[in-house]
Amino acid sequence: SETPPAPPFATVSISLLCLFALLLYSTLSPVVQQVIIEVGGMHPATLASVLNQPVSEWWNPADLTVVSSLFIHASWLHLIGNLAYLWVFGMAVEQRLGPFGLTAVFIVGGALANVIVALRVPQLATPIIGASGAVSAVVGAYLGLFPRGRIGLFLPLGLYLQFARVPALLVIGSWFTLQLLYTVFGPINAAVAWWTHLAGFALGLSITLLSKALALIRR
Repeated sequence: SETPPAPPFATVSISLLCLFALLLYSTLSPVVQQVIIEVGGMHPATLASVLNQPVSEWWNPADLTVVSSLFIHASWLHLIGNLAYLWVFGMAVEQRLGPFGLTAVFIVGGALANVIVALRVPQLATPIIGASGAVSAVVGAYLGLFPRGRIGLFLPLGLYLQFARVPALLVIGSWFTLQLLYTVFGPINAAVAWWTHLAGFALGLSITLLSKALALIRR
């Protein structure tokens, strides 16, 4: 494009909100931190019990946790890992869909990923926090928008770093393989992380493919 891309307002805003939440969380006592996780985290068992009721009874304060849990992180490593993927893939998605489109993919994809996890592991009473499902939705949206895209990486070659543009499909496929291996050989809660990532990725990909189909129908 001859015009410079618009600033990534949504990517920056989401990142700052998560950073502010973790900074505030880190200043609190362990007791208050646990209260925040219990109140703001998504409890699969609680949400699953709500969804098993008639549709007229679905409204419950527990429903709000499918969104609030996306912005709560208990460690810097968890947050930095999520933000790294958000910036690598989210900026390109925001340039194509705009700030509102990226925000919708992040929130809707992350919230629905939490719902799917609650349906898959309804017996889990441990709260789930973090933006992993939402970031996975952004990764899926990137693949739907740029199936032939390439990502610049610095690859270690001996004592030197060589810059190369690697197909995004290869990078995303490697990420998925690592998630699968972690699920099979990792701790019990790895299965929960796998379902969160898988559901978010599938939802993000579906959202972009559906938007493409609607755009073709309008034309």
